[in-house]
Amino acid sequence: MQIKHDVVYDAANHLTLDIYGPDGVARGGIIQIHGGGWFRGDKAKDEDWAERWAARQYEVLVPNYRIAPAFHYPAAQADMETLMTWVKTAQLPFDKHHLAAVGSSAGGNMAVELAIKYGVPAISLSGILDIGNWLSQHQDVDAAEGDTSDFNQRASATINQDGPNDPFYKWFMTNYIAPADYAKASPAPRVTAKTGPLYLANSLNEFVPTSGLFQMGEALSRAQVPFTLRTVVGSRHAKGYLDDVFDELNLFLNKMI
Repeated sequence: MQIKHDVVYDAANHLTLDIYGPDGVARGGIIQIHGGGWFRGDKAKDEDWAERWAARQYEVLVPNYRIAPAFHYPAAQADMETLMTWVKTAQLPFDKHHLAAVGSSAGGNMAVELAIKYGVPAISLSGILDIGNWLSQHQDVDAAEGDTSDFNQRASATINQDGPNDPFYKWFMTNYIAPADYAKASPAPRVTAKTGPLYLANSLNEFVPTSGLFQMGEALSRAQVPFTLRTVVGSRHAKGYLDDVFDELNLFLNKMI
């Protein structure tokens, strides 16, 4: 495996990515987007997932992006669009027609956004997909951050694994997204026939509601876009159930890119 750290993809905003390359010829490329509620996290948090993809002959790009409180919606999503522009011109050892986006939690949201805008296949584990509708139905919930102080010292698969947490779900969304943008930030209404095929997963009793999963399923069905919806028993969030679904993810990418 060949690893390059801190490759600049947006000099103006001081944004970098890490590249995990396979031994031998790459079968395609993956943009691997870390989670963290748009207020925390780092590309290093997805090193484990990137190494698994590289071991399966993918060239993996793991970017940092702008987060709250310094930046707000749609800064992070715009950074992924900048990254897509950079990928088109960068000297990378894979066929640019064989590219997918993968992410968990907030990263899952942004992977879906890339599928909508660019038509690339995407994988989302516990993506933040129900935003405007959920907030309109939970106006009585008091937003609360809770203790998130040790996020960057813990493995992603051990974070937010305890089940529903509406105060925190509301807090990190409203911390990043302004009220005027709640509806605009919800991806399902923007699905079209040009959206890329999607694999969307959620635990049945985790803090990210399954409503976003089924909203996307309905929108993708109407647009006649291929998709897989996968639910997992229990309260595990995102990379907490990665081992359960990784073989399926690999098969999805093998077929789609």
